[in-house]
Amino acid sequence: MLRSQGNPGFCPVCGSILPLLKESGNISCYTCKNKLNPESLGKMESEYTIHFNTYKPRAVKQEREEDEGPIIERKCPKCSNDKMSYATLQLRSADEGQTVFYTCTKCKFKESENS
Repeated sequence: MLRSQGNPGFCPVCGSILPLLKESGNISCYTCKNKLNPESLGKMESEYTIHFNTYKPRAVKQEREEDEGPIIERKCPKCSNDKMSYATLQLRSADEGQTVFYTCTKCKFKESENS
């Protein structure tokens, strides 16, 4: 939890950007509808809680750990396995096709193809 002095441009309750100050009267936050006195904005103390994403490793099959991308049906020229993973890169100029790199899921043989 963070504590900070109020910032005149932000609501001390929800942290939203406040509307522009008018000549007189209170300021009403668009988000939480809190009514604020313009003189007290710089003196208010705000409290915020920042929530971070938590890392949850996903379950991966043992055979997939070494794959280098999505798996397709393509025959390996070395071991005749019918599954290969692939990755694409734009190695040549933008008006030319991309390069596809294939890796055999069984023997790890690598080959490339310009598309």
